[in-house]
Amino acid sequence: MDKTQLIYFVFSLVIIVALIFDLGLLSKKNQVISLKTALIQTIFWVTLSFIFCGFIWYENEGGNGKEDAVSYISAYLLEWSLSIDNIFVFIIIFSFFKVKPENYSRVLLLGILMAIVFRIIFIALGSELVARFEWIMYIFGAFILYTGFRMFITKEEEEFDPEKNWAYRLMKKFMRISHVEPNGRFIIVHNNKAFFTTLSMVVVMLGLIDIMFALDSIPAVFSIIPNPDKKLLIYSSNIFAVLGLRSLFFLLRGAANKFDYLQQGIAIVLVFVGIKMLIKELIDIPVWISLLVIVFCISGSILYSINHQRKGVPTDI
Repeated sequence: MDKTQLIYFVFSLVIIVALIFDLGLLSKKNQVISLKTALIQTIFWVTLSFIFCGFIWYENEGGNGKEDAVSYISAYLLEWSLSIDNIFVFIIIFSFFKVKPENYSRVLLLGILMAIVFRIIFIALGSELVARFEWIMYIFGAFILYTGFRMFITKEEEEFDPEKNWAYRLMKKFMRISHVEPNGRFIIVHNNKAFFTTLSMVVVMLGLIDIMFALDSIPAVFSIIPNPDKKLLIYSSNIFAVLGLRSLFFLLRGAANKFDYLQQGIAIVLVFVGIKMLIKELIDIPVWISLLVIVFCISGSILYSINHQRKGVPTDI
């Protein structure tokens, strides 16, 4: 077994064990996750991600270990910051559908599993496209640049509204929906007809929203790791970021109003990576600079947000 195969094996083993741990210990039915538990779980997932970074560095020591480790952690922090933006959308969706706290964990788990599947598909597709058509990186760059500008100038009244969202309208049109209290159920039977409950609508909506977020995050990660042969670094950074989503949700949902300007921080990061992809033939920006930009923009926007008034993100869910 060579080093690459060993890293793949360890990564797969860690993900399987982590999912079993998550499914078995953190997904008890009707369990409400406390802030303390969410903090411990978040620290666990972040620590696990950094340990895997150290493993990548150690296994490739003498080769590209340091470069791969920096690329991995840069991509992980980029995806992690984008995941925070996802969480605020999840908070709005849960509030809109009046999901009870005891159902948060199960619904989020299904959403995260779908996110992992979608990212695997998109990464495989993206890697194949980049390998075949190098010029597609310019399209990715232009798309990320546009997304960053749009995110930066988005006003409060233009923010995510579930009722106006295409996914919600699509479900109302094609799904047989019951608005009866679901009591933790995803499907109920009435008059010999099966109806999807509001919990099912939330799960489907999270899945469709995950696709839209993947369209942003996957091209962005190629700005950090443009080599399609390094799919392991892209897969691992994405999946580790997604695995910590649920605990991060419980950690942030009570403090959503404290991060008004985080969106602008993420937008600046996207503008940077978009420009980096567009000028890569003229200027080769080192990965460590990308890492510094990500850390500075995200931490700076969080610190700035703490001292400014909220935009009105709902917290009473």
